[in-house]
Amino acid sequence: MESKIEILSTVKLQESPDLYKIVDALNRTLKHKDLMFGLALDQEDKNTAIFTIYRT
Repeated sequence: MESKIEILSTVKLQESPDLYKIVDALNRTLKHKDLMFGLALDQEDKNTAIFTIYRT
């Protein structure tokens, strides 16, 4: 069975040590709705985080 992941939205914001807690809570709460949330540091600016919402 093939799984397709679709990017719904991407937002850049100031990096904060607690952002991962929000992403973790969203993933735990909304996985049954086929939503997944990601967080990564911007490769060009380590003070910027990239928050992405996916549909799985």
